[in-house]
Amino acid sequence: MTSPTLAPRKNACEVDTRLVHAGRDPSAFGGLVNIPICRGSTILSTSLEEWIERKQPGNPMASYGRFGTATTRAFEAAISELEGGRAAIVYPSGLAACTNALLCLTRPGDHVLITDSVYGPTRQFAERVLTRMGIEIEFFDPLIGGEIRHLMRPRTRVIFLESPGSMTFEVQDVSAIAHEARLRDAFVVMDNTWASPIFFKPLQHGADISIQAATKYIVGHSDALLGVATANARAWDLLREGAHDFGQTAGPDDINLALRGLRSLAIRLRQHHHNGLRLAEALASHRGVARVLHPGLATDPGHALWKRDFSGASGLFGLVLKPLSHAQKSCFFSRLELFGIGLSWGGYESLALPVDTPPRKLRKFHPEESIVRIHAGLENVDDLIEDITHALDHVLAI
Repeated sequence: MTSPTLAPRKNACEVDTRLVHAGRDPSAFGGLVNIPICRGSTILSTSLEEWIERKQPGNPMASYGRFGTATTRAFEAAISELEGGRAAIVYPSGLAACTNALLCLTRPGDHVLITDSVYGPTRQFAERVLTRMGIEIEFFDPLIGGEIRHLMRPRTRVIFLESPGSMTFEVQDVSAIAHEARLRDAFVVMDNTWASPIFFKPLQHGADISIQAATKYIVGHSDALLGVATANARAWDLLREGAHDFGQTAGPDDINLALRGLRSLAIRLRQHHHNGLRLAEALASHRGVARVLHPGLATDPGHALWKRDFSGASGLFGLVLKPLSHAQKSCFFSRLELFGIGLSWGGYESLALPVDTPPRKLRKFHPEESIVRIHAGLENVDDLIEDITHALDHVLAI
């Protein structure tokens, strides 16, 4: 599962070029442009000596399909290059990447700090599973920054970040938090799915593990489930061993779809950035909208941090609508023609998801605050603006 050494020239190229070439070696596959889909469990050795060699730690040649094939290693090498990490491991889902990163770093008796705006299923895992293992969980204000030092204890082992926060899009000061963690020998893990490795690089800001729900922007077509975690040298051995201990693996067909999506990631993200920001700006002034949750807006509380640390925004953001009855909410969603109602995001299509009151330990949301999570797809942005504005106007006329 180790990544191949990359030529210096490739590392010097712009990200669009690197996305096209990362993880590819046509000479190894008869000149094929794309890495073949390698399906297999048993991998034969031609001699006892070859079998012994393959079992050496760190050898990129696998002795069993669960540890990866050429398809697996191509994807992991490409992601590791983009993230700037020691190496990467692919998982069957984004949640699997999150939970396994937490499991591989923690032991009974540890204390783990988790942002209060974390992805709901990751939160549930921490509360249901980690606590059962004797690990103490504490949620913290996502805006805490360097003040997190006051929450850290001698037993603090991991700080788990997600920036912007899930559903509410708070931007965290990753560098300040990572600085405090390093002073106390704690690990920093970050779910970076919103920005992808294109718009933010957690490892450069002090994180030890960067996680992508590759299901989202990396796959990009809403047709595969996949996760990937990239570690620095400090965390790599623990991450790799944990994945092996829990039997984590992913199918080659899904990985192939992720490799396909990776080649167009930069150009798609630029369009998602453009559409999302234009849509957020248009909706911010609508009389039916209480506020827009998008760090790319100058009025957003996290805008300064976003502008300092990120090179772009994805198409995902939140709307807080002014109080509506259930009938009005139902009418709003039924009037949308270009936005589907559905979980996930990051594909080419636009989505609008009604959000229940986000679970929070610290800042409570009022039930009457109707949050709608918007994913701006790749459609013409003027069409998207017209569609959602028309739906809001109709609701307010009732």
